[in-house]
Amino acid sequence: MFRLYLLLAVSVFCFPDAASSLGNDERPNIVFIFADDQCFATIHELGNAEIQTPNLDQLAREGTTFSHAFNMGSWSGAVCVASRTMLNTGRFVWNAKAVHSKSELERQQGRWWSEYMKQAGYRTYMTGKWHCKANAERAFHVARDIRPGMPKASAAGYNRPSADGTDPWSPSDPSFGGFWEGGTHWSEVVANHAEDFLVDAARNDSPFFMYLAFNAPHDPRQSPAEFVSRYPVDSILIPDNFQALYPYASEIGCGPKLRDERIAAFPRTPESIQVHRQEYYAIITHMDEMIGRILKALQATGKADNTWIFFTADHGLAVGQHGLLGKQNMYDHSVRVPFIVVGPEVAKQKTIDEAIYLQDVMPTTLELAGVRQPEHVEFNSLLPMLSGGSSPYKSIYGCYLAKQRSIRTDKYKLIAYPEAKVLRLYDMRADPAEKHDLAGEATMKPVLADLFNRLIALQVKMNDDLDLHALAPD
Repeated sequence: MFRLYLLLAVSVFCFPDAASSLGNDERPNIVFIFADDQCFATIHELGNAEIQTPNLDQLAREGTTFSHAFNMGSWSGAVCVASRTMLNTGRFVWNAKAVHSKSELERQQGRWWSEYMKQAGYRTYMTGKWHCKANAERAFHVARDIRPGMPKASAAGYNRPSADGTDPWSPSDPSFGGFWEGGTHWSEVVANHAEDFLVDAARNDSPFFMYLAFNAPHDPRQSPAEFVSRYPVDSILIPDNFQALYPYASEIGCGPKLRDERIAAFPRTPESIQVHRQEYYAIITHMDEMIGRILKALQATGKADNTWIFFTADHGLAVGQHGLLGKQNMYDHSVRVPFIVVGPEVAKQKTIDEAIYLQDVMPTTLELAGVRQPEHVEFNSLLPMLSGGSSPYKSIYGCYLAKQRSIRTDKYKLIAYPEAKVLRLYDMRADPAEKHDLAGEATMKPVLADLFNRLIALQVKMNDDLDLHALAPD
């Protein structure tokens, strides 16, 4: 099957009218479902017994899961902007930053994910969170309810709950606006539009590409009361790596001045983290129900058998791990995301543990659509890995502003904090929750030095000009 797609790729790229001349275009349809702020460890089928995600569970059973999918990081506090610019341009983080302000020009000149899909003869649809500087209405044939980075939050939604247990805010009260603004929860709006798109796609002979981007589970984490009630707050487990305060929070840009971190008060308490994780799980379960509606509508088109589905998120979220609430850090809970692929010839109930970047979905879909990978696209198609190949990445790079850098191999992770003048080292196999910093152990000095040198080399590849040499281990 993959050879058939490759043959079509050559035909369509070399002969732009090839798809229409084929008459019956056999290229697959593509549905991209994108969550916001969803940590990799928030799907029941993939190991979280607390959460209810029956539709994502079904996707995982019907396809292949990449268990180690990562976002590189960000040049701004809005990590989603960097993630989505990388996704739609195909460029690594600092190269994506260089074209971020020129995104509309990138789109106009065809160097944009959806524009490549259009050029390949796909009918394109989009709804939900965008957060790119390109014009979404022009980037897709059909675009509806294009959303900003997050729903508007109210002042009552911060520094809560209070130390005495009182809470002025409710996730299910529409009077607080946010996801309820407009009268219909934004996750439900995404499902509504997806159903409409699929009715239209069923009537159209062209293959289709759908970019369905939820704002959920980003804060304010709001969902109907019935979903919140599924998670009694006293039953929510406190993460093993819970801390009341992260020791370097201010130096790494994650102190009280960062909006994401002000959602809960400092210092964190177990009770406050239970409340925030309750609401996090509830909005994910609500989103999961909307994904179920989308999958049902896809089946109704009669085209599901020739459709690839990709589910992932733009980055993860701490929600109380390591004393952090947000995603502006280098720990796995914040840089690692779920990534599920379902499609013709894709193995069912399979897990691939080798590392990828979530933005690899872009060149993967281009290959499926018959588009030769553009020279500026630095991420990699996953089709070789789905066919049994190895990851093209020997290590995973991470960054946040000029305050954090990281490198992760299949065994170790090194995190560098230039302002705090600190290196942190974790054994990811023995300590996946990243609780035990090994950087100060004498026996780990060779590992520390090796990873530091590899990080410096990786910076060169990434066009990262932050000077870390002052942190070089002895």
